[in-house]
Amino acid sequence: MYKQGDPIVVQSYKHDENLHRIWTNAKVVEHTDERIVIANKRTKVIENNGRFWFTKEPSVTFFYKHHWFNCIGILRKDGTYYYCNIASPYVLDDEALKYIDYDLDIKVQADGSYRVLDRNEYDRHKKRMEYPPKLRRILEIELDRLKAMVENREGPFKPGLVESYYQAYRKL
Repeated sequence: MYKQGDPIVVQSYKHDENLHRIWTNAKVVEHTDERIVIANKRTKVIENNGRFWFTKEPSVTFFYKHHWFNCIGILRKDGTYYYCNIASPYVLDDEALKYIDYDLDIKVQADGSYRVLDRNEYDRHKKRMEYPPKLRRILEIELDRLKAMVENREGPFKPGLVESYYQAYRKL
């Protein structure tokens, strides 16, 4: 089990088991039976084609053991923004934290307004990769759950939570 302060790599896959993206140089801030919270600043992100880039702002990411989404809280000068992925619950091994990205995303502004992104990409991939009906139902239910959390400012959207985790990360 990863513990606070441990370095961790994150690997994102697609449903067809192809590697999508790798985040390097993050640290575990909290690890419980329900979730793992990691943070980073200017981490290297490697795309599946080998190209790479570095994140611009510090972030705190919440990965869940039993929810089909993860949430990245991005700290900017004018507030905390979020980018949330509809994705499989994570699995951990000695190599990395791993999950499957299912295309649908929610982008949340600092004022709490949000929009769902990439519906067209999701529709293309569910046909091409033949997402089973049961999986599609789960993903839609989890998308609705995530929207409700945003609207109610629950979970990672609770005011001040991302900032407090980032402060803990800075002390590591």
